[in-house]
Amino acid sequence: MEKVSLLSLSRTIEELRNGTLLPEAFIHSLCDRIEQLDPVIHSLLPENNRRERLIREACELDQKYPSPSNRPELFCIPVGVKDMFRADGFHTKAGSDLPDSLFTGTESSAVSILKRAGALVLGKTITTEFAYFESGSTCNPHKLTHTPGGSSSGSAAAVAAGFTPLALGTQTIGSITRPASFCGVYGFKPSMARVPADGVIPFSPSADHIGFFTNDLQGIIIAAGLLCYDWKLASSLPSRKPVLGIPTGTYLQQADETVLNFFEEQIDLMEQKGCTIIRLDAFRDIEAINRAHRSIVSKEFAAVHKEWYASYESLYRKASRDLILEGMMVAPAAYKTALEGMKSLRAHLWILKLQHHIDLWLSPSSCTAAPEGLDSTGSPLMNLPWTYMGLPTLSVPSGKTTSQLPLGLQFATSFMEDEMLLKWVNGLGLESV
Repeated sequence: MEKVSLLSLSRTIEELRNGTLLPEAFIHSLCDRIEQLDPVIHSLLPENNRRERLIREACELDQKYPSPSNRPELFCIPVGVKDMFRADGFHTKAGSDLPDSLFTGTESSAVSILKRAGALVLGKTITTEFAYFESGSTCNPHKLTHTPGGSSSGSAAAVAAGFTPLALGTQTIGSITRPASFCGVYGFKPSMARVPADGVIPFSPSADHIGFFTNDLQGIIIAAGLLCYDWKLASSLPSRKPVLGIPTGTYLQQADETVLNFFEEQIDLMEQKGCTIIRLDAFRDIEAINRAHRSIVSKEFAAVHKEWYASYESLYRKASRDLILEGMMVAPAAYKTALEGMKSLRAHLWILKLQHHIDLWLSPSSCTAAPEGLDSTGSPLMNLPWTYMGLPTLSVPSGKTTSQLPLGLQFATSFMEDEMLLKWVNGLGLESV
């Protein structure tokens, strides 16, 4: 496996729009790379004549916008689309063996937004079955014998492998942040419902988030401005560096020794950059939070799949079947309590943030580095409480283990403060670290 190649979204946008990078030559170079490497990485679903289609679409855009001065923001940018999103001209299987006729419908708004901005659909990226734990065939580009994480496995791997500078993903527990960490890329999960979820096969409507991956922070900022509802330029930051809240206690103890040692090193680096560090046990009972979130996602997963499962039970893999059966047993009272817990926990963190003058929360992006083997996509428990509360998170690639497996930092802030999250992190200058 050759060295992982980074493809900066912001730089690629600039070069395609100003004409220093020609769309046809760019598409040929990407397709050459895909044909060489994806037979072993397996990030993209197979497509006959991918190259010819992309060249045709790029040439049509080039003819429509011959002048660099009026080219759209994502002119000829290829985008990987997780196979949970409907995209016109592509089948949707949601990583399953069920008939794709079950999943037809109107194209995802997120896909349409990117296409209107000039993007091309590179293809569908591989997902775990129904965005849960049954793995696909995708390997980690950094070490092929290790998982890329899930469920947005193919999207994270495609960005990490240099097949595309931008890919869409979903997160219901940790399906953007964790694969971003394992694959050494940026992964942004906006606030709940900040990106429209229509046209996406649901997992758990109360917890599903739409997000995306890039290889550069500036690319995250550009894509967020296009995809996120009512995006506004963040107000000016204070001249100081941010105050970082570190959630300690049983939450942090879910990470292994390698991650915890790495995390302490990163905290030291943040202090050297001028950040103030506040350590506190923000999650009073992480096991109760984990149970509550599972009650919601299992019950809603069972509801989403009720009719499909009745007709196609034999086509479901074990983990998905087990979650459906578990969800059927969740009592209405437990489900209601778990939903109420979302708001109360969000309010609890908001109060802590105000009391301690915290600007951002900082935690590891994953409990471990990417595990060996493809049977497991790793634990999402570092990501779970932030998803449960619907808060915006950004995973930043921050280093590697002695085995050369990437690790990331997970930044979070308050609900609907996505703009400030990206602005604070951008101000830290982490891309130069």
